[in-house]
Amino acid sequence: MVNSIKKIEETHSAIARNSFLNLGGQIIPLIVGIFAIPIVIRGMGNESFGILSLAWMLLGYLTIFDLGMGRATTKFMAAGIRRGTPEELRRIFWTSAEMNFLLGAFGGILVACFASILAERVFRISPALVDVAKNSFMVLAFSCPVVLVSTAFRGALEAAQEFGYVNIVAVSASSLNFLLPLVGFYAKFNIEGIVILLMISRLCSTMAYFWFCTRVFPSLRSGIVFEPRRLRQLLSYGGWVSISNLVNPVLIYLDRFLIGAMISVAAVTYYAAPYEMVSRMSIFPSSLAMTLFPSFSAVNFDEREGIVSLYKRSTKFLLLFMGPLMAVLIFFAKDILAFWLGGQFSEISTPIVQVLAVGLLMNSLAQIPYSLIQGLGHPDITAKLHLLELLIYALLVWFLVKTMGIFGGAMAWTLRVTADAILLFLASGKFMNSSLILDRVLMRPLALVISMGCVLFGLSLLVENVVLKMVAAIVLMIFFVAVSWRYFTASRERELIQTTLRRLLHVTE
Repeated sequence: MVNSIKKIEETHSAIARNSFLNLGGQIIPLIVGIFAIPIVIRGMGNESFGILSLAWMLLGYLTIFDLGMGRATTKFMAAGIRRGTPEELRRIFWTSAEMNFLLGAFGGILVACFASILAERVFRISPALVDVAKNSFMVLAFSCPVVLVSTAFRGALEAAQEFGYVNIVAVSASSLNFLLPLVGFYAKFNIEGIVILLMISRLCSTMAYFWFCTRVFPSLRSGIVFEPRRLRQLLSYGGWVSISNLVNPVLIYLDRFLIGAMISVAAVTYYAAPYEMVSRMSIFPSSLAMTLFPSFSAVNFDEREGIVSLYKRSTKFLLLFMGPLMAVLIFFAKDILAFWLGGQFSEISTPIVQVLAVGLLMNSLAQIPYSLIQGLGHPDITAKLHLLELLIYALLVWFLVKTMGIFGGAMAWTLRVTADAILLFLASGKFMNSSLILDRVLMRPLALVISMGCVLFGLSLLVENVVLKMVAAIVLMIFFVAVSWRYFTASRERELIQTTLRRLLHVTE
């Protein structure tokens, strides 16, 4: 029993450490982009930069062709690592990599076939730059197999929870996405030249992923192998994941599309800017979810104690972290918008930020049961939920935008992600033999978060002075941390937090 508890504590400590690594892996490129993008825009001009932005977008969306194979690789290799079978890992790895290469080749052919249509008809590009855009899209077509193979390699490293290696490559590749256009601009490269630099960067990152894979899994050097039985297993799992991957962008962008179609394009600006501000906060829960997925995938279902403990603690700590963060964002929404975008934006978009912040909190919590359900091998459940939500959400956002304007779009999104979170918690409860929704582990901290949010929201209506608001927020935050530490954190959890912080401080020294 003691060894079991010690093992669970070590797992939780590793998850905390890896989550911080993943968080850093997302923040660093964001900072690089903040400094590099304005210089590139001024140097290249709006339309040329627009073509580069389309190239970035296509480079990111090429992964839709992998049919969920990257996530499937993580799932089955994590389970294989637990069983300790190097030959099984080699077969999963190479089967996935080869299939991803073929899928990438197919995707590249499609992009190449539609390059002219994209440049000439889909996107409104001036005639002088049509050929430039077309050639840039053709370069991206050649990079498609490389991009998809890298998802399999990265999935293998995530299965082994080698997030240090993952983030070394990911931070470098993501930062180079912004730095290479800067280099190309000063070197007098045209857009095609910059896109070629981006493709070379992706090739190098794929090679780096593979090199780290051979260090973590020495059996991969024994030779390439292809196993049809493994392929069927990977595709069966990945197919359901790909449905979620295809539906999710529609769920994300449908509100803005309908606002632009039913109200005006200008109205989209007053909605999209606050949405982007709030959505950036999702890097915190996504960093945790990225770490949890291989952990849930590796745990045997008969080890219910470990699964339940990991599930409950992750949800509780995410709530205690994101809850006050969203409450403070709601409190200072008007001030932040006024400073960032001006008074007119502040007057129109403050309620949008406040409603979206509530939705982001629910969407953040939903990532825990989402990772659990997929980690336990049931991606069909999440895919079916997304398909169901798509139909209902389309009707809901249409009705609310029509009756309430852009505020209705925010309400529709928040209602949808709240319903999604509830459904995912209920579905995950089937595997836990209990529903976390009614568990005091979640309900008591949730009551504290709601109370803090209500107090801050009330103060935002009564207090205008920013200094007084900052003082009130600091006092409430200290009170929140003290209550959480005293009443919602067990002694073992306090030791775990202190140990993790000491290790992180030691690493940074």
